[in-house]
Amino acid sequence: MLRGACRMLVLPAVLIAGTAAAAGPGPDQRALLEHYRRLAGVESFSPERGRTFFLAKHQGGKPETPSCTTCHTDDPRGPGRTRAGKPIEPMALSVNPRRYTDPKKVEKWFRRNCRSVLGRECTPREKGDFLAFMFSQ
Repeated sequence: MLRGACRMLVLPAVLIAGTAAAAGPGPDQRALLEHYRRLAGVESFSPERGRTFFLAKHQGGKPETPSCTTCHTDDPRGPGRTRAGKPIEPMALSVNPRRYTDPKKVEKWFRRNCRSVLGRECTPREKGDFLAFMFSQ
């Protein structure tokens, strides 16, 4: 009897642990973060700085896209919409675990969106802080 009771307790614990592990960055996402960490020459990135960057109104870019939230909304766990009305999948890793797994695609979108919002490329530190924030969501 005790053996069956233990199994009943262990299985949910294993399932919960597996779910929690799946919510964090996978190997591709950790490698991407490490790539930007090396380029930035820093020990780590700040999710709080990434949050501030994501929510801020920036100068220098296109007037119609002053912030990441223009298209992605204030909540990275929810869907966004392009200015043309096209849907954008959520940015948060917890909601969209396949996001940030293709480095070429990530760079493409950083290049395009940073130029639109900032009027320039994002720095490796800005990219890393942004990703640290998205990985924490």
